[in-house]
Amino acid sequence: MRLFAACALALLVTGCAGRGSGGQSEAERLREVDRKVEEQISTLPDLGPGLGEAAPPPAITAGWKTDFDRRAVPLSEFQRGGPGRDGIPAIDEPRFVSVAEADFLKPKEPVIELVLGGDARAYPIQILVWHEIVNDEFDGLPVAVTFCPLCHTAIVFDRRVDGRTLDFGTTGNLRSSDLIMYDRQTESWWQQFGGRALVGELTGKRLEQLPARIVAWREFARAHPEGEVLSRETGHSRRYGENPYKGYDDVDSPSFFQTRNSDDDRLPPKERVVFIERGGESLAIPFSTLERRKRVGVVVAGHRLVVRWRSGVSSSLDTGRIAGGRDVGSAEVRENGRLVAFDEPFWFAVAAFRPNVRIVR
Repeated sequence: MRLFAACALALLVTGCAGRGSGGQSEAERLREVDRKVEEQISTLPDLGPGLGEAAPPPAITAGWKTDFDRRAVPLSEFQRGGPGRDGIPAIDEPRFVSVAEADFLKPKEPVIELVLGGDARAYPIQILVWHEIVNDEFDGLPVAVTFCPLCHTAIVFDRRVDGRTLDFGTTGNLRSSDLIMYDRQTESWWQQFGGRALVGELTGKRLEQLPARIVAWREFARAHPEGEVLSRETGHSRRYGENPYKGYDDVDSPSFFQTRNSDDDRLPPKERVVFIERGGESLAIPFSTLERRKRVGVVVAGHRLVVRWRSGVSSSLDTGRIAGGRDVGSAEVRENGRLVAFDEPFWFAVAAFRPNVRIVR
């Protein structure tokens, strides 16, 4: 209850700050908004047991070495997601098994497929749903394999920024229901959707997204019999194979947490879409359209792309067991026959972060 009251208050203060700011600079305006929000949150009455504790929560900046004077958005846009910093632990020393040894996966289970230099690795969603980030090095390239269950965003990034390799963890915070990561080198905060640093020393920097896709386990095993698979030996005890978000991907249901542009009803909130972004232009194709048409040709910022959909992949956010989720299918995007970077988020995430997106039906 405290969380939702705090979020409502944050929106109110932000709205007020946007009016009558006079000659304030943007940085001064952001600092004033943040000060008012933290001031007011600390005075909220105890609403009883709920998502938070009875005592007022500490400031969202508490315990961080982050340079909070450098930021692209007000701190009031961030929400606590439940577990605190690293409460959802990233996997920093991933172990792998062969395709033949991965007997814990079922044929239609979703895995993130990453192919580099002719080698292939599978990162099962049944593991990522509990950890959200894998810091890996593959084919000599440092990569961050990320999955935000709340937005259904499965994105792989190159971890190098300006010649420095970063390691990522979970902040415990969200912005429009999307995972906020941090790098351990500077403790800058990064939005997973779009891969941009929003707060801290590296504000404004972007991570390069790598071509990856969600496929069924049997498809990966058939295409890459010599591939490697992220092992359940993660160093953590989790109920791998179970879905802690049972029933979450009901297409008409909203996100757990408040999001921007939540009234954008061009598509149902949790319609899966293929999201493509190139050169400042973005495009979304609903899975319902792809299921009907199977193949769609599009042009995005001069790039001629072919988008294909196929059935046979279970939803990871449907039933209590990931392997038992309904068939939602999967997609791929290619340019001149080569797989390119894209994502498969829920519509509400696209509406929140790219409201001017073009929809192909």
